[in-house]
Amino acid sequence: MSKTDDITAALAKDAADLNAALNRHAELETIPNPLPRADYLCRLSGTAMEGAALIELRYVPDKLLVQEDGFGTYLAGLHSQESLEALAAIILDDLNNELVPRFLQIRIMASRNTLDAGHAILVEDRRPRWDNPALLAHLAQI
Repeated sequence: MSKTDDITAALAKDAADLNAALNRHAELETIPNPLPRADYLCRLSGTAMEGAALIELRYVPDKLLVQEDGFGTYLAGLHSQESLEALAAIILDDLNNELVPRFLQIRIMASRNTLDAGHAILVEDRRPRWDNPALLAHLAQI
């Protein structure tokens, strides 16, 4: 394979990845936050990878909220990931790009009817210089 073929293949893969991301983002509907000045926790859950992964999302919104029905549709489209870690990375990236939340936590667990039952992932991200320890202390309650 020549260097030109390598570059062409890499560009085709990048274009396919970008197209897949745009399609995912189109399913991730948002609505305006009615309380943009207040810090508060939101929680959504659903399944992905054709029911093999249970997803739990907690976030502190800024200007936008995830529209609940759109979140389910978005998750339903995430069916061909090679691992829960890869799935977590995609969801984290997509939500950070679409929502720009103050705080974001994604918990993914393999469902009981899969070979990976017991496998779980927890990822968090937050804006630089944003912190609200009193609010985050309530994560387990929501």
